[in-house]
Amino acid sequence: MEKINKLNPNLTKITQGAVIAALYAALTVIFAPISFGMMQVRVAEVLTVLPMFTPAAVPGLFVGCIIANLFGGAAVPDIIFGSIATLIGAAGSLLLRKNRWLVPLPPIAANTVIVPFVLRYAYGVKGALPVLAMFVAAGEIISCYLLGELLISALLRIKAVKPPQ
Repeated sequence: MEKINKLNPNLTKITQGAVIAALYAALTVIFAPISFGMMQVRVAEVLTVLPMFTPAAVPGLFVGCIIANLFGGAAVPDIIFGSIATLIGAAGSLLLRKNRWLVPLPPIAANTVIVPFVLRYAYGVKGALPVLAMFVAAGEIISCYLLGELLISALLRIKAVKPPQ
């Protein structure tokens, strides 16, 4: 694998991003009953910790979210703004990649701020925006922090990826 990386590092990054996009979309669709709605635990959000290991995860997560929302039948504002929330969160995770305990925070924050507005204005979900934000935050904490930390630990333990320098 190192030989391939040295020959064409761009191909490696494109491949990593594509695999992450496919995984995100597949996990969202497979777990569709809990991936959408006011109280959602989008299992695919566990992948938002991957920018800790590769910058290719940022566009991969963004594209994966767009695909997942398209296949999940999301409203157009959700496809746009939900995907932007994922992009902002992934970019923030990349910036914080040297501290594994901070890596899950940007996706939680971005989704907690943006998704309640999507729920209210794209889907007409009733309730105060702070209440909707608490529901979104709860699902994100489960996906990003609980499951995300398990994923980070597993990847570091099996040495599947190098930790950030």
